[in-house]
Amino acid sequence: MVFHIGSDHRGYDLKEKLKGYLKDSGYEVVDDGPMALDPNDDYPKYASVVATQVSADTYGQTKGILICGSGAGVCVVANKFPGIRAGLISVPDQAYAAKEDDDINILCLASEFTDLQTAKMIIASWIQTPFSNEEKDKRRLREIAEIESSQKQG
Repeated sequence: MVFHIGSDHRGYDLKEKLKGYLKDSGYEVVDDGPMALDPNDDYPKYASVVATQVSADTYGQTKGILICGSGAGVCVVANKFPGIRAGLISVPDQAYAAKEDDDINILCLASEFTDLQTAKMIIASWIQTPFSNEEKDKRRLREIAEIESSQKQG
């Protein structure tokens, strides 16, 4: 599995620490920026790069992690891309539910409200939780895909 990770200046420090955590856990990590702390950068730029990479993977082997101060901004941007199911997660149990029921493929974190240890526990829960494959959950994902498709046509 490959993880694309990105942040803005408010999430930069947490991103840098989580890259090491993921690599130490045996995952391939692609840093989609920023490469240096820039107090004037904007989150849409980096969220777009991560979402583009995850959206392009038709096999589901690419996942994303996005970080900004509140987590909301990067989540909004990511969900504009086809096939993206990004979720703003604040506790490990929420990560479990979001992966099991909704099969989120981009994890969004709020750097100003999530300490490093909690972020690691959230990521571990998200990675280790399989999608349920229950008919009700598959039906809901199909419904989401239909809504997404209808918006492209309209």
